[in-house]
Amino acid sequence: MKITRVNQVLEVYNTNRLQKTEKTNKTMGKDVFALSKEGRDFQIALSALSKVPDIRQEKVQEIKEKLQSGNYNVSAQELADKIVESAFDQKI
Repeated sequence: MKITRVNQVLEVYNTNRLQKTEKTNKTMGKDVFALSKEGRDFQIALSALSKVPDIRQEKVQEIKEKLQSGNYNVSAQELADKIVESAFDQKI
């Protein structure tokens, strides 16, 4: 028995295999991005926060006026409380 055209048979086999792979790739769905409700809420909050100034000018002006008039007094207890509070708020 003589086998001929083996190469042609292998080419047909490889061609069919490539076509099956291409069909599989075509059936894949598109990537979808969905943002959760919490994510959207976070974006809204972050956007609102970015619009708030870092320095409250009215508070700064009030303290400046009290300092200039000599009416700005901070008790030792208030100062100590703030120092302790800031020390515990810092993460190590």
